[in-house]
Amino acid sequence: MTASIPPLRRRARSVSAEVAAHLEGLITSGELRAGDRLPPERELAASMSVSRSSLRQAMFELESKKLIERRQGRGSTVIDMPRRAGDLAGGLAELDIELGYATELRDLVEPRIAELAALRAVDSNLLSLDDVLTRSSDTLSPAESLRLDIEFHTLLAHAAQNPLLVTLCTMTTDWTRRTRTLSHRTRHARRLSLEGHHRIYAAVAAHDGTAAAAAMELHLREVREISGPPR
Repeated sequence: MTASIPPLRRRARSVSAEVAAHLEGLITSGELRAGDRLPPERELAASMSVSRSSLRQAMFELESKKLIERRQGRGSTVIDMPRRAGDLAGGLAELDIELGYATELRDLVEPRIAELAALRAVDSNLLSLDDVLTRSSDTLSPAESLRLDIEFHTLLAHAAQNPLLVTLCTMTTDWTRRTRTLSHRTRHARRLSLEGHHRIYAAVAAHDGTAAAAAMELHLREVREISGPPR
């Protein structure tokens, strides 16, 4: 069955980057799932009010990011994680993993993800990250704030242009979900977390790897401090 694609929100960037960001966001958020077949290019371009040339550039970008598979005569299909990465995630998920270990892993991995994102992010990545920040607010419910928090970090991993880092980010998200939930329980906590995301985004948009890593380290420290037991 062919997937339904929501309307494209146009902004002042290259059209192909906007299209790639829109589709990548749908895949990252789970609105488009592995195995979903995208509409034919002519139909998809018409529904998004873009040229087939711009759409084709966006599809090439998504294919290079290992998000879709394009086959002659079969169209484009959303693909799953690499099999080995998926097997790794499944195997490790069965272990009795201590929260402290997962938090330590996050401290090691996420600053490097932020650094690589700053060095490798393309326009579509920046658009996707900016869109999440636009939808984020300290007035949101804890559940919605948490959902957008996870989406931001996942998109940041995508911006690092390494599928295995996306897998690792997903795994650490699962293992640290309890801590993340605590970091969104109050408006003050949500505001502090969002401020951290804005600092990270600013460094990534400036393509400053050192600043992005430092911003992520500060963000993770602040999250740990506000995730302690309520007083």
